Amino acid sequence: MGTILPLITGTIWLYIVWRFVWPLPIGIAGRAGLALVLLLAAQYHKIITLFFGTLASPELPQWVLIILAWAFGVVLLLALLLLLRDIVGLLAWLPARSVGRAILKGRNLGIGIGGLAVVLSAIGVWQAIKTPDIKTIAVQIPGLSTEFDGYRIVQLTDTHASRLLPESWQAAVVARTNQLDPDLIVITGDLADGTPEERAADVLPLSRLRARDGVLAIPGNHEYYSDYIRWMPAYRALGLTMLENSHVLIPRGNATLAVAGVTDRQATAFGLPGPDLQAALQGIPPNTPTILLEHRPSDAPKNADSGAIALQLSGHTHGGQILGPHLLTKMANNGFVSGFYRLGPMTLYVSNGTGLWNGLAIRLGRPSEITQIILRPGK
Repeated sequence: MGTILPLITGTIWLYIVWRFVWPLPIGIAGRAGLALVLLLAAQYHKIITLFFGTLASPELPQWVLIILAWAFGVVLLLALLLLLRDIVGLLAWLPARSVGRAILKGRNLGIGIGGLAVVLSAIGVWQAIKTPDIKTIAVQIPGLSTEFDGYRIVQLTDTHASRLLPESWQAAVVARTNQLDPDLIVITGDLADGTPEERAADVLPLSRLRARDGVLAIPGNHEYYSDYIRWMPAYRALGLTMLENSHVLIPRGNATLAVAGVTDRQATAFGLPGPDLQAALQGIPPNTPTILLEHRPSDAPKNADSGAIALQLSGHTHGGQILGPHLLTKMANNGFVSGFYRLGPMTLYVSNGTGLWNGLAIRLGRPSEITQIILRPGK
């Protein structure tokens, strides 16, 4: 990632210089200056890793990270809008060359695209860092006892505690979650970016989460980037029950609901146990309705084939973050990106995420969410 990302963003920058900066009527010095500013914005991830921490956790003030997120968003959206213009222009050029030429070379259109990228990036960053809204969904669970009819689970995922989403943001999420008075809270990975020492204050609000049956959590890939071994006891000290290829049984009268959780595949890169569904399910009584927590949704078909899972809750994708390009995220995650999917007897729900990684802090048409899940008996 540290090597590939600068190459990708550098290529994007070259395209912008060719299709946007060079045609501007601002002279050589003006074009050179603008190109330099855009280069710094495009390569800010590399600059951060050299001088201000790590790619996962830059240690900069929140307001600086917001400005950098906006600047990088401008670069990204400008490239996407220019590409869209060029595709439309080429398609128009085939039947009508004059129309195509006007679209491809229109100076005012190019300037307008630049202005639009600036505005959309500002909106997108605001959408990314605001306190998420509540999204309520109902899920039918085959074999669920009437004792659990109306059972309410709140899913948080990808909270990514960081200098961008600090203690105040985490506290707002916790307060909004607690207002729902849930039976159970689950957190499906990527809780924090940075070491336990760096994020100690930022994750502290998680200790104030309240639910009748407690708070269950699993690790995501970012836990492994930021010292997994020390994060697990740190999360437990906050009152979170960490499910690492394990499960809990929740009783209601004479009925039982199982909630299992697995680790993330990133574990194997660090010589740690990867996701093991069989181990997570071992000991669950037969015919017990089971919910699986797995950070990534991509293994859902395999999990469905086990025949043991009624509902899988995942995150990781952030919903793709930008409508349109979210299809690339979908392709990278085995066809799963946001919302409900039915896989035989199993339902998969992929949350858009409560927060996101600071390296791409923008949302357009893919809003963040605190997900309230109401369980209903089903066939």
